[in-house]
Amino acid sequence: MLPREQRERLEQTMIGPDGVLSVRSAGRPRPEPECDVRTCFQRDVDRVTHSKAFRRLKHKTQVFLQPEGDHYRTRLTHTLEVSRIARTAARALLLNEDLAEAIALGHDLGHTPFGHAGERALNKLYDQGFHHYEQSLRVVDRLEKDCQGLNLCHETRMGILHHTHGAEDDTMEATCVRLADRIAYVNHDLDDAMRAGIVAPEDVPRVVRDRIGTRNSQRINSLLTDLIAHSGNGVMAFSPEMQEAFDQFHDFMYNAVYLNSKAKGEESKVEGIIGGIWNHYISHPDHLPEDYRTIQEAEGLHRAVCDYISGMTDGYAMEVYGKIFIPAAWSVK
Repeated sequence: MLPREQRERLEQTMIGPDGVLSVRSAGRPRPEPECDVRTCFQRDVDRVTHSKAFRRLKHKTQVFLQPEGDHYRTRLTHTLEVSRIARTAARALLLNEDLAEAIALGHDLGHTPFGHAGERALNKLYDQGFHHYEQSLRVVDRLEKDCQGLNLCHETRMGILHHTHGAEDDTMEATCVRLADRIAYVNHDLDDAMRAGIVAPEDVPRVVRDRIGTRNSQRINSLLTDLIAHSGNGVMAFSPEMQEAFDQFHDFMYNAVYLNSKAKGEESKVEGIIGGIWNHYISHPDHLPEDYRTIQEAEGLHRAVCDYISGMTDGYAMEVYGKIFIPAAWSVK
């Protein structure tokens, strides 16, 4: 028996009725032979992990633009935290850990430079609208691997697409990642905001401190254990008491951090950077890299420019902007 077949047989005993067995996957957009060693969802994990878009996440903003310090989260560290939370919940609830991990690792591949500020800027410029969850699916379906795509399983792809808002036909693994994403970002963004001096521990609502905790690890553990204890039979949910506390936590983060003038003080410049790059390539499509000129021929100039900009890291976007608009230094010999 092949290692993959052994694992598929083991899944029969390890994964409960709410989970997705690898052998029951709806398959890939382009059928291909199975791997001898890995299940289909394990292959998805590897394909995402080895993608260029995944590596670029380490240089993309999570919340704070160009923070001074080594310990602030990036889009990559956020993704890894989501993956760990999702896998813990999936294992406890007898779901498919590999599927949950594949969705978690791929969920933010389509995020723009400069975080949600970049996303809002592109959404204004691109006439079809821009949402990072749709772009994440486009990255794995169309842009990666020299525009061949990663050919991921249907369940992984739909979990990536629905990780922000969810859908009625989501797998439990997809729901698991969506909730893990929320648990991760409110907690690590609060941790970063405290490190930046934007909020103090006593600013956090009393119900959050009492029911969820006062330390990052304590808060994550409280939310995760409550979620696991109150989920099952095809439903994932917090207890009513924890849901109330989490909702207040979420509201507090939006008011105190995500809309905070100190934290967002530089974001007005993002629209100028993204807009300047956009206008340049719309006016000079011949300056686009070759892969994106191929997209232009197939899907139009605006689609190609949108794909190019959304894939940039923060630093690369500023470098491109500088080359376009800032005069180069010169010397007289």
